[in-house]
Amino acid sequence: MKLMSRKAYPTDLNDKEWAVIEPYVPKPKTGGRPAEHSRREIINAIAYVLRSGCAWRLMPHDLPPWSTVYDYFRQWRIDGTWERINTALREKLRTTIGREAEPSAAINDSQTVKTTEKGDLAATTPARKSRSTLHSTCPRRTPRRPPVGVRWRSRTASSFA
Repeated sequence: MKLMSRKAYPTDLNDKEWAVIEPYVPKPKTGGRPAEHSRREIINAIAYVLRSGCAWRLMPHDLPPWSTVYDYFRQWRIDGTWERINTALREKLRTTIGREAEPSAAINDSQTVKTTEKGDLAATTPARKSRSTLHSTCPRRTPRRPPVGVRWRSRTASSFA
């Protein structure tokens, strides 16, 4: 496992923060290939991406490879690790400030829940066709001009019979 031998980023966890989160981070699986990067470095890299807003592929090279970091992020999202960490931190914070661990009420903002009387599909409008689509599918409304030098033939009532 590679140890931290780089300058710390502002998003890196300090020892106290890591001690709080470490019990909830899955340990490396036994058997198979040993983990190349420490879980703390993986968490630090994920924190860097989330805080900076950069793309996974644009992570600095002194952090673990982006594909490794993203794989852990995705696995932990699917197996509920992030949800467990968030719940544990929320409960710890609530008990620290003297509240019950679980909230007893919720607030729904009516402005964020839009609906119509007709239902959800009636509220959407169909997509407009672009002008290029309209012109390519509609028949020509004006007659084509004859080639240069050719005169228009006048249409009389007898020519329509």
